[in-house]
Amino acid sequence: MKSTIIHFTILCLLLTTSCSKNLTSIPDRTAEQVSSTYEIKKDVSYGTDAEQNMDIYLSKDAKSYGKNDYTIVFLHGGAYYLSDKSSEERYIEPYLKKGLNVVNMNYRLKRGIPIATSDLTNALNFLKANNSDYDLNLNNIIVTGFSAGAHIATNVGVSQNNSEYPNKLNDGIKITRIINFSGPVDGLDVVEKIFVDHDNDLYSKAGNALFLSEGYESKEKIAVYEPITYFDKNDPPIFIWHGGKDAQIPPETFAKFVELLNNEKDVVDYNPDGLHSPSEIELENAYIKIFTFLDKK
Repeated sequence: MKSTIIHFTILCLLLTTSCSKNLTSIPDRTAEQVSSTYEIKKDVSYGTDAEQNMDIYLSKDAKSYGKNDYTIVFLHGGAYYLSDKSSEERYIEPYLKKGLNVVNMNYRLKRGIPIATSDLTNALNFLKANNSDYDLNLNNIIVTGFSAGAHIATNVGVSQNNSEYPNKLNDGIKITRIINFSGPVDGLDVVEKIFVDHDNDLYSKAGNALFLSEGYESKEKIAVYEPITYFDKNDPPIFIWHGGKDAQIPPETFAKFVELLNNEKDVVDYNPDGLHSPSEIELENAYIKIFTFLDKK
């Protein structure tokens, strides 16, 4: 009997994927169970600016998940102009209920897309340099976000293998999945024009702050921050949620990018009646698909 157990243990070590826990099979934790599962480090600074901070949720169970021991890194939306990591916690709750390690991060606002985007790289490099404090699996990172945060996540995720991209991740960091809720992937000039020309003064200010310029930025400069610029067949699998009635990030800005995706590894969750922000039921349905997506070999 003892010999059988030893042989099984060795087999599991050799065949990690076979012995991994499928996330879809893990029951959601109650609020009390979530509380007992995590050590939470709030407002960890990853830079010198007050907005460069993150909450780190360290799970006592994640290491038992094998290939599904993901580190989730989430970025909030807000047009690079407003909002905060505490305002969109509904996007990280499903991961906490599964017992995954989660990083919920802020980034610098009102200073343009280039500065905000660089902060995801800054945060990941900080985690790598200080991982003795966190013991996260940084070779299995999921970058995800909503709206502006999803744009940042996707841009960094698809550019990690591209030498042309200006912000470099340090060795030992690997993004293995990208999950995008309503974030621009193409047509950033279209999105910029929608905001700059908007009747609402707040939207207009946000539009002019995208690249810290009055009016429209050049297509050449914009292209550096469009995920479609860096997309190739070696990119990690991508899950995209977008709404057919999104007035901020129009469906046509997704069209070319979606055509490039691989049906065997990527997932497009298109909701014809969806707006910019998913409804409660749309979000619930999306996470059912997301955990199936993450369980794929």
